[in-house]
Amino acid sequence: MKTSRFGGRLAVIGGGKMGEAIVSGLLAAGVVDAAMISIAEPFAARRDELSRRFSVAVSQTGSGAVVSADVVLIAVKPQIIDEVVRELSGSVSGAIVVSIAAGISCARLESMLPEGVPVVRVMPNTPAMVGEGMALVSGGLAATPDQVELVASLFESIGRAVVIDECYQDAGTAISGSGPAYFALVIDSMARAGVSEGLSREIAQELAVQTMKGTAIMLQETGIHPEQLIDGVSSPGGTTIAAITALEEQGVRAAFGHAVSAAVRRSRELGTGY
Repeated sequence: MKTSRFGGRLAVIGGGKMGEAIVSGLLAAGVVDAAMISIAEPFAARRDELSRRFSVAVSQTGSGAVVSADVVLIAVKPQIIDEVVRELSGSVSGAIVVSIAAGISCARLESMLPEGVPVVRVMPNTPAMVGEGMALVSGGLAATPDQVELVASLFESIGRAVVIDECYQDAGTAISGSGPAYFALVIDSMARAGVSEGLSREIAQELAVQTMKGTAIMLQETGIHPEQLIDGVSSPGGTTIAAITALEEQGVRAAFGHAVSAAVRRSRELGTGY
């Protein structure tokens, strides 16, 4: 379900890749007018680029961007979020504060903001830039169900959004937040293997990208279990079962399990300031 237009003001604190992806996606979806968006970005060259690309207001400081904002989206790295939130704490009254910083809990943000300021924690991912993002949304103690739903609907407009209990955020971050890098690694590995077998890089990558895209859509639209798809493709004595056997022998499943566990641990470490 796509959201209706958002008539409020949106302030984005941080003009990095994720902040840019969200702004780009919202504008492309027609959910927010450019005139209703302001971005805080400390680097002048980056401010100029964002202003030129999106025709939005830009500011060097967060306090300058949040004036009259209804939603304040904090899109900075976890390592500096405490400093940023404390700087904004006196300027966000009446706004919903949304954080996309990995590992940072609603309670931690609430402790640095005036009592009663609603906080919503979101873990999006970069495919939001092309309208295919995946966002995990969790509300803090002061956030009402309607406020959580408003934030979820904004992210739903640039892909999909799921409201979950905050205790599952670290696990979700390890799958969808970090997931685009996993898939890019798989695609690059497949493409390189294709090149070693004589394909051009262009053709090998196109094959890998489209195959992954089609498989993802197939799983999504049919609802079948991944194992069922594997069995359907693996003819007895054929090429696929030979490849799957080789992957299993190399411990691919275990490697992904270790990768997700490592990402979960790091998310928790970021939340405690380590």
